[in-house]
Amino acid sequence: MSVAGLKKQFYKASQLVSEKVGGAEGTKLDDDFKEMEKKVDVTSKAVVEVLARTIEYLQPNPASRAKLSMLNTVSKIRGQVKNPGYPQSEGLLGECMIRHGKELGGESNFGDALLDAGESMKCLAEVKDSLDIEVKQNFIDPLQNLCDKDLKEIQHHLKKLEGRRLDFDYKKKRQGKIPDEELRQALEKFEESKEVAETSMHNLLETDIEQVSQLSALVDAQLEYHRQAVQILDELASKLKRRMREASSRPKREYKPKPRESFDLGESEQSNGGFPTPKISASSSFRSSDKPTRTPSRSMPPLDQPSCKALYDFEPENDGELGFHEGDIITLTNQIDENWYEGMLHGQSGFFPLSYVEVLVPLPQ
Repeated sequence: MSVAGLKKQFYKASQLVSEKVGGAEGTKLDDDFKEMEKKVDVTSKAVVEVLARTIEYLQPNPASRAKLSMLNTVSKIRGQVKNPGYPQSEGLLGECMIRHGKELGGESNFGDALLDAGESMKCLAEVKDSLDIEVKQNFIDPLQNLCDKDLKEIQHHLKKLEGRRLDFDYKKKRQGKIPDEELRQALEKFEESKEVAETSMHNLLETDIEQVSQLSALVDAQLEYHRQAVQILDELASKLKRRMREASSRPKREYKPKPRESFDLGESEQSNGGFPTPKISASSSFRSSDKPTRTPSRSMPPLDQPSCKALYDFEPENDGELGFHEGDIITLTNQIDENWYEGMLHGQSGFFPLSYVEVLVPLPQ
């Protein structure tokens, strides 16, 4: 930076400090200019937020948006022309319906209906993709261009105007110490920047009909999307109603249970201690290797003393607990608390939970 440039930066910084800290007043811009600047600021904020909300409207899933943005960046780096599209929720639902419809098969009314609905959902996803493309081309891109070019240019002119105002005010306060020619040049540059900034803001505000046209394009794209969506859903509704009529008109199949497999208990050779050995037919589902389990006999204590019957098997996990099997009759000796008893079984004593047994003869109170 040249010496003159450094001096100018020093002048502007000094003037700014004197205004912010010392309360010095600078050159005031006229009310029309301030009003115009305010409208441009509101327009800029509106465009930025509407752009962000429109993208959220078209691509509501933030995780999918972030992933798509990353994939698009990678595609640009690799030089790929075709970028991956946003995964529409209708398409994901359609794929889910089709997958389960195929699993259910053609004999299932529900399976066929899922296939119909899945194809319609995929058509809705394609229509939504078309909406995305239309809105991007005719609404998002023009507004983004407005932000990147026109509004950015206006901000540049306003920033330059503010710098030249500070430079002019600094020199004006030191009139007599600074050559008149330098002061005159500072005033000319300030007025020139003011005119450029004013012209750019005026042009933006006077041509806002372009933004109205872009908004109209957004609404047209939405209308076309909803027209096609209604057509697709109308066709799907007709198919489903037709399937319901066809299903209700078909005779219902009665359930007929399969005949039970025979279990032959005919006489056989007396090779089991004088008792006949059961014969199982070849069609039986029992395997010859399966052997019947024998339940060991359990001693039955007299029911004139406190006792209970085991409802479930109980495996002791801690010392002092009494294990038993379903059906065992246990002699009660004491109640520890509202959840545990103490009892005896096969000469062994221990604790066990009340919820595992049914009391036959309660303990005396």
